[in-house]
Amino acid sequence: MQINLALAQINTVLGDVEANLEKHLEFIQEARSQKADLIVFPELSLTGYVLQDLVPAVAHRPSPDDPVFHRLLDASRDLDLVVGFVDEDTRHRFYIAAGYLSRGEIVHVHRKVHLPTYTIFDEKRFLAEGDSFRAFDTRFGRAGILICEDFWHASSPYLLWLDGADILLLTSAIPGRGVTDEHIGSSEWVETIAKAYAGLFTVFVAHANRVGFEDGLNFWGGATAYNPDGRLITKGPYDEEALTYAELDLAQIRRTRARLPLLRDERASLVQKELERIIQGGKK
Repeated sequence: MQINLALAQINTVLGDVEANLEKHLEFIQEARSQKADLIVFPELSLTGYVLQDLVPAVAHRPSPDDPVFHRLLDASRDLDLVVGFVDEDTRHRFYIAAGYLSRGEIVHVHRKVHLPTYTIFDEKRFLAEGDSFRAFDTRFGRAGILICEDFWHASSPYLLWLDGADILLLTSAIPGRGVTDEHIGSSEWVETIAKAYAGLFTVFVAHANRVGFEDGLNFWGGATAYNPDGRLITKGPYDEEALTYAELDLAQIRRTRARLPLLRDERASLVQKELERIIQGGKK
């Protein structure tokens, strides 16, 4: 099977869910016209990033009754979607979340686990932490979602890999930090990590990052997709809105793992034993 993937690096309007929803629908229509099977939007694509006290005002529950998700679910009937939003639970806790929508249904919601609260980041002041990493089944195979800071922690993709994910979908709102000869330093770092995860876990890795300026931050875009050999399939432009397409040949997973059986030889029970020892503070 092959997947025609579209990575949507968009510039969101802070706090204006309706305007951002309309942009989603426009990009979805364009991806549909190019016969895409799946379109991935960045972190908090429906709300903007520097929300702070706006968090409760922009939160939505992913259900068919919600006016925003009703329209997105309708759009997902012939094209799978990953969208970023603020999720509100029944006890009014708020989470950075990404939802996978397919054929008019909500297949999976991932709540961001690792909330950066250092230097320019302040997420824990306003948002709750998610508490799980779970792979999920799609019509293309098993996938997993990570949101920005989640994939700076190697344990996150590792858990999804052990849980059966063959496609890692990374969504982010990563601002520019530092410079290199080529571009912004943070873009080089992200691309290095995404490439490493693809090769290390023998999976497809696709990354969608937002663009634009918000509250003094510059988001640089630069969508990428890598195959299970760690080879770049596609790369989007920096610093502008774009839809970047990639064709994922899922047969590559078999070819790579026949040559490099890292998953076959992984000893999860040994990892569990050593983690228990480390958590308990033991040295034996």
